[in-house]
Amino acid sequence: LQFTEEKLGQAEKTELDAHFENLLARADCTKNWTEKILRQTEVLLQPNPSARVEEFLYEKLDRKVPSRVTNGELLAQYMTEAANDFGPGTPYGKTLIKVGETQRRLGAAEREFIRSASLNFLTPLRNFLEGDWRTISKERRILQNRRLDLDACKARLKKAKAAEAKAAVT
Repeated sequence: LQFTEEKLGQAEKTELDAHFENLLARADCTKNWTEKILRQTEVLLQPNPSARVEEFLYEKLDRKVPSRVTNGELLAQYMTEAANDFGPGTPYGKTLIKVGETQRRLGAAEREFIRSASLNFLTPLRNFLEGDWRTISKERRILQNRRLDLDACKARLKKAKAAEAKAAVT
């Protein structure tokens, strides 16, 4: 009732401290930017949407995500197979072996980068959103309910005093 009356402009609302309101606004801003950065980083690390969904499902089911071959490693594998077909002694075969080995190392470095970024960058962001932000939201709801209770009590007290004053006059 108090909430509805406040929204309709029929009841007074106790204002929170300006510093506290500023902290709440900063917390909301932090949450929004954290979500955006987390999503975009996931897109950067895994551009394939179906692979992201698969990884998300494995994560939610607390299962280990199967190891994927990176595009660089796959290219390296193709180059090595082609080199073996052409013959490792031919100039083209030698070149394919060298480039394939370089691509394999690049693919392994990419895999390590993805693992490291996920562990050291994405995990703390997720921990904030799933832990700290939930706590902030819960405490905010509790504070809002307490404020509504306080305002309702103030309104009842005001009505009781008005009734008491009216009864004293008559």
